[in-house]
Amino acid sequence: MENRSYALMTGVFTIALLVAAILAGMWFNRDRTELVPYEIVTTQSIPGLNPQATVRYRGLEVGRVEEIVFDPRVTGQILIRLSVDKDSPITTTTFASLGYQGVTGIAFIQLDDDRTGSPRLAQREGQPTRIPLRPGLLDQLEKRGLVILEKTEQITESLSKLVAPENQARIIGAFDSIGKAADAYAVIPQKLEPTFSRLPALTEKLDRSLSSFDSAAASVDKTAESYNQLAVRLQGKDGPIERLNSAIGSLQSATSELELETLPHVVEMTDEARGALRAVKRTATSLSDRPQSILFGAPNAQPGPGEPGFVPPTK
Repeated sequence: MENRSYALMTGVFTIALLVAAILAGMWFNRDRTELVPYEIVTTQSIPGLNPQATVRYRGLEVGRVEEIVFDPRVTGQILIRLSVDKDSPITTTTFASLGYQGVTGIAFIQLDDDRTGSPRLAQREGQPTRIPLRPGLLDQLEKRGLVILEKTEQITESLSKLVAPENQARIIGAFDSIGKAADAYAVIPQKLEPTFSRLPALTEKLDRSLSSFDSAAASVDKTAESYNQLAVRLQGKDGPIERLNSAIGSLQSATSELELETLPHVVEMTDEARGALRAVKRTATSLSDRPQSILFGAPNAQPGPGEPGFVPPTK
């Protein structure tokens, strides 16, 4: 009997000690963090997100997901209720997005902020404050993937139209034209080869022409210098020009003296020559009017008014 009582007491003490140890562990390990409720309202897909999922602020764990339910007031809208550490810097510019842990596909709420220094988000009595949910990486990849697929379909359709039979004929014709043009261009170097072969001779002739031009320029310079020297000599003191001017002056003096002596004789001879010319002119006129006067002599002159034998003309 005593052995049984002893064994019973030992068992009870062991169980009590175990329960006390469990309670002490729970007491020491209890979460003393003060949590604040927040709410996310979204119509996006949230695959892999479950209650008790982690809530992180820029990678630091600050809370957990308490509940995920449908909004009873708006059809198709999802409510995600969070419990977040009171000291977390939740501000008016804070937003949420879905993050995923490695390749496991387990989702968590990732909180981030557009900028630092924003005012804290105020709490409302009786209703949790809402945080906007933005598309996560997978949502963005999905949207962009759909856009890429749509563009791929458009490109495929365009390629299908491009390889249509009529377009194939046009493409083949274009390549044929390109081949003919390439053949034509290939003949051009052969035609230009004689010209290229004459280029060295032309270059040599050009060099000789330039040398001749340089020689001619040197000769012109020498000629100009000679003309300059000649001009200096002609215009120099006691030079030909000065002597010519002196000779012209002397000639002018001699001419003036000669004019003073011979001018009256010249005038008299000129008057006589004029009289002789008038007489010759009258004689030629008379012979022209009466050539018979050479044989019979000149006719008698008709009497003028007031002279004997004058007969006035009748009307």
